[in-house]
Amino acid sequence: MTKKKVLIMSASIGSGHTQAAHAIEEYLKTLPAECEVEHFDFISNDALSIDNIVKETYLKILDLFPMLYDLMYYSSQGYKKGMVVKTLFSWGLKRRMLHVLAEKKPDMLVFTHPFPAGAAALLKRQHRLQIPLVGVITDFTIHQLWVYPQIDQYFVAASQIKDQLVAQQVEPHKVIVSGIPVRDAFRQQRWHWDEDHAKRRNVLIMGGGLGMGSIRQSLSVLDQLDNIDDFTVVTGYNADLYDEICQMRKELRHPVEVLGYTNHIPELMVRASLLVTKPGALTCTEAATVQVPVILYSPIPGQEEANAQYMQKKGCARWVRSQEDLAAVVHELMDAPEELQQMAAASLACHRNGAQIVGQHVLQLLQGGADASVGCHDE
Repeated sequence: MTKKKVLIMSASIGSGHTQAAHAIEEYLKTLPAECEVEHFDFISNDALSIDNIVKETYLKILDLFPMLYDLMYYSSQGYKKGMVVKTLFSWGLKRRMLHVLAEKKPDMLVFTHPFPAGAAALLKRQHRLQIPLVGVITDFTIHQLWVYPQIDQYFVAASQIKDQLVAQQVEPHKVIVSGIPVRDAFRQQRWHWDEDHAKRRNVLIMGGGLGMGSIRQSLSVLDQLDNIDDFTVVTGYNADLYDEICQMRKELRHPVEVLGYTNHIPELMVRASLLVTKPGALTCTEAATVQVPVILYSPIPGQEEANAQYMQKKGCARWVRSQEDLAAVVHELMDAPEELQQMAAASLACHRNGAQIVGQHVLQLLQGGADASVGCHDE
């Protein structure tokens, strides 16, 4: 009998959506007898394609005009304005979705980004698509771009996001609190304060796969502190930032290891005494899984502010709003291993085995069965 095919769609706008998709794919591929699975980046690399134009415009706004993004984010949150934005995105990406469906012929679509979800929901509304649609929301808040009655199942990071979806007329049985899926490598590592951390007080500075989040400014400010031994800076795919940091470190007081995109983030987190990063939800979840204490700084307006608020409320991170506060809080924590250990312990409340929970429910939905019951209890 031919295996049914699950197509997991991300969009290369930030690496978090892509990494969550990889985590689900990784889990499903441990069950080879169950289904065929493929991860697909919905955003075309063709510079003239509408989806790539959407992507580049979005990234430029984030990089150069964050306050404009802030305005766009909040102004599109209302139902009527949100409908306008959703309709524009869905119609603009509809042709791309039809092409992908004709080529891949999936039996189920799983989305970790709302752009392809909207295009598929439009086709389903037009009765041009009949297969199940699954949305995996990789933030600690909900945006109107995710809300479609045509989506058959949602997976969310925390119970308050389920409440937000239900408040927007999504049926409660459609929403499962799964946590955000992370790759298995992060589940194999555990941070704890030990002699190595006491002897080498290392601060890890990151800004997601795109190398955003005031990394250069953070490094410059923290270099003034005397209770740090060295830094590790991960610039992701941002080649210009990599070159800037390499030049900058010649003038700094502390040694700085500079890395571009790397698959060794779990090991770097375990080695660090403290992580300083912008609050991308996937990075926050990875850090909580490893249990490294986190300082959150320079969030993208909108959903990343909600991520920072959530992590701080849980006790596993501190959110700072200024360079002065960044320096003060890092200085305080580097001399307070007991507080770092408390933050690490609090991380246990911030993560589930999201990839397994999503994967098991996907298989049940693919087979037309009842809801699975693998660790999906609300908080």
